[in-house]
Amino acid sequence: MIPIPTEPDTPKRPVRVLHLEDSVADHALARLTLRRAGLPHEMRHVDTLDGFARWLQQENFDLILADYRLPGFTALDAWRIAEQRPDHPPFVLLSGAIGEAAAVDAMRLGFADYLLKDDMARLPHVLLRAIEVAEARRAREQAVAELADSQQRLADLAEHLQTSIEEERAAIAREIHDDIGGALAAVRFDLAWLARHSQDDGQRTHAASATEMLQHAIDASQRLMMNLRPPVLDQGLVAAVRWLAESFERRTRVPVRVSASREAMDMPPALQLVAYRTAQEALTNVHKHAQARRVHIDLSDHEGVLTLEVSDDGRGIAPEMLQKPRSFGLRGLQERARRAGGWLDISSRPGQGTSVIMSVPLTSDGCDAGGEP
Repeated sequence: MIPIPTEPDTPKRPVRVLHLEDSVADHALARLTLRRAGLPHEMRHVDTLDGFARWLQQENFDLILADYRLPGFTALDAWRIAEQRPDHPPFVLLSGAIGEAAAVDAMRLGFADYLLKDDMARLPHVLLRAIEVAEARRAREQAVAELADSQQRLADLAEHLQTSIEEERAAIAREIHDDIGGALAAVRFDLAWLARHSQDDGQRTHAASATEMLQHAIDASQRLMMNLRPPVLDQGLVAAVRWLAESFERRTRVPVRVSASREAMDMPPALQLVAYRTAQEALTNVHKHAQARRVHIDLSDHEGVLTLEVSDDGRGIAPEMLQKPRSFGLRGLQERARRAGGWLDISSRPGQGTSVIMSVPLTSDGCDAGGEP
């Protein structure tokens, strides 16, 4: 069945209308039409452009109703005044002498509707419909603004959390180096002293075994410290990425080739960390999911833009996997790049490998991407 269109609801309070009309008789006819339709209304009558502007400043209206041609000006002149208000009411033309082309032009400018005076009986419906559409538009714009504000708050929270994570990582790395690393080194020296001075073969064997296990613990603590906050970053991004690639290669036996436009790239420390974490997360995904035979990392700083690309020849990523709600790692990288003023793109096809590309400006002010103190 074809739905039967319904009339807009009659408002509970009077509709406030500003009527721009030079004919007193036509103004009276418009009021009579609304009254006969049972539409509660308050209508202000004005016939000059200055008076129109004054009424707009003095009162709030639900709708503007205007003739097209008035002495010395047109409704388009009134529209230019009304549209300067941030939340101006809908503007409806009610005219007896307007061509179709002029009406179309008015609608393109933003007029809500137009009606011929010969069809005055439809005026209540046209007014209510224009007000309803305007209220729906304002509600939609408010919803969009609230959504954008919510997204911004979430982005700010993500930035704060990421900054806190990096600060905590740096603090833990310092504790591992200063406390745990120092204590393990001292124990190793004591075991070496016992092994040298003991006359018992069994004690020396146990000391040697304990020293070997202790060396594993020292190596593990150093790996943890490097992953948390690699000191090699102090030598520059290229050196840090090369170290990351070498560590990945030793751990996985997957060859990694690193190429860079230059060995020394001048950039803020926070931006270095963004690029390093991107490469680190990309390599982690390669190890977990790609089943790759080789990996290539490319670093470039041409034309004031830092570009990092990590590509592999693995099994690729299905498109639906990139849209998984819990793909926090990749989304975190995209948010880091966005906060740094750039972007991150993931290009992949099943069976043909994956490429993660990050591009950020080297002149990014502040680089709000979770830097370290």
